[in-house]
Amino acid sequence: MYILTIARLELLLARRNMWVATSVILMGLFTTVLTLAGGAPTGTLGVDPLIIAVSSITTLSVYLIPLIGLLLSFDAISGETERGTLALGLTYPISRGEILLGKFIAHTCVLGFAIAIGLCLTAGLTIWQHGIGGLSFTPLIKLFATSLALGAAFLGIGYLVSSLVRQTGVASGIVIIIWLVCVVLYDLGLLGALVADNGGYFTKSIFPWLLVANPADAFRLINMPDVSVSVLASGIGATSGATGITEQLLSLLLWPVLALFAAWTAFKRLEP
Repeated sequence: MYILTIARLELLLARRNMWVATSVILMGLFTTVLTLAGGAPTGTLGVDPLIIAVSSITTLSVYLIPLIGLLLSFDAISGETERGTLALGLTYPISRGEILLGKFIAHTCVLGFAIAIGLCLTAGLTIWQHGIGGLSFTPLIKLFATSLALGAAFLGIGYLVSSLVRQTGVASGIVIIIWLVCVVLYDLGLLGALVADNGGYFTKSIFPWLLVANPADAFRLINMPDVSVSVLASGIGATSGATGITEQLLSLLLWPVLALFAAWTAFKRLEP
């Protein structure tokens, strides 16, 4: 009961949150541009136009969804600590776990709304361009579900940072560094290790597991299109078969749980 109350309050606050409006606008704008731009090669490749759209949006989502999740959550705890509202809220008969879960539900709904807007625009534009006949919406549904899981993972990471840092300015700087490491530098580091290893033990045995351990890369691998257009989705298509879909899904689904648990552990120790 308290969890839903917190979630409802957070949703009301989200209506005035700049990051919420920015998230919806960015998802709508970029998915529209990518769908319109990606519609041209479908005739040449002879594939479902939604597959082309999904491959382009997957590349976008790897960068944008984690950033939106972190921006929604970095001040969830530290912001209330700065304003003094956290100390007041803790005087009520509600546990810290319920507070955290309420915020998580609300922010997940906001994230899901932003993703749904973008993907609905993609579906609508694709139908307008090519008609509904022969289209398969399964990749689009899979992309929505996995995007939500990816965003949930970074929501939990944002709560963890927000519980460990009291100043929102510091928290915002830390989450940007985390985003940069997870979605950019991590893959660059793996690529450098691959080049140095030159097809050795690291490439065959360790690299696939390090790849799937990153939720952003697990998300990318899950949403890889068919082999006919795999090069459009990612430059790591050659390694997508090194780990199975089970390991990739497990990584993507475990990250939100582990991140939220770590945030709850840090939140319990916080003295407002």
